[in-house]
Amino acid sequence: MRPLSSEQILRIWEIGQRQHPVDRALTLLVFSYPDQSVANLASLTVGQRDALLLALREMTLGNTLNCFAQCPQCGEELEFTLETAQIRLSDPSQSLEPDYAFTIAGFEGRFRLPNSFDLAAIAGDQTPEIAKSSLLRRCLLQAHHNGTEISHQELPPPIVSQLATHMAEIDPQAEILFDLSCPACQHEWQILLDIVSFFWAELSAQARRLLLEVHQLARHYSWHEVDILAMSATRRNLYLKMIG
Repeated sequence: MRPLSSEQILRIWEIGQRQHPVDRALTLLVFSYPDQSVANLASLTVGQRDALLLALREMTLGNTLNCFAQCPQCGEELEFTLETAQIRLSDPSQSLEPDYAFTIAGFEGRFRLPNSFDLAAIAGDQTPEIAKSSLLRRCLLQAHHNGTEISHQELPPPIVSQLATHMAEIDPQAEILFDLSCPACQHEWQILLDIVSFFWAELSAQARRLLLEVHQLARHYSWHEVDILAMSATRRNLYLKMIG
């Protein structure tokens, strides 16, 4: 894996304009791992995918994440920073089993961890409840209760909840939750850090800055876009200061 170049950032941003977030994540990985097929990358678990995206973000934009949140109770805006080490919960090279067994309160069976194919399949579901049921149906390979085979719909909600917790423990990078406390009203809540959305927002801002730099330098020096993008950020900034 290598940091994304300026040219790659613009290309990814162009492609991603018309993509669902699931596909944007895969586009980022395709540029990072050109020797891997889209199918292979989509077969990674969500946690494996996000661990790779976090590593790519770190190599491209650095270790520090500038985060923003709004208190759901009083509307106070919070700004805070995180280091990538704080949210790295698994090793991208860690190998996982194709499926796992579970035994919970008399229910037993086997399941596999969700991947990008699963996320794409449930993207059109109208409610979170429908999406959760669809995801369970896809990832539950078999289930039995007292020796009788049952469907995903027959699993009691407490068993489904424990099974989801078990999945999260095996693939912890798939869901990063943070506890926040509002300094204004002391309200406490949790937020989900979605590395795909976070990285994409940063990448979009970076792409727009690059386009502005290209516009300014091309207009002043009549240089071609490819030559401007091939420059280091330091050299571009020096030229921009000279024409500023």
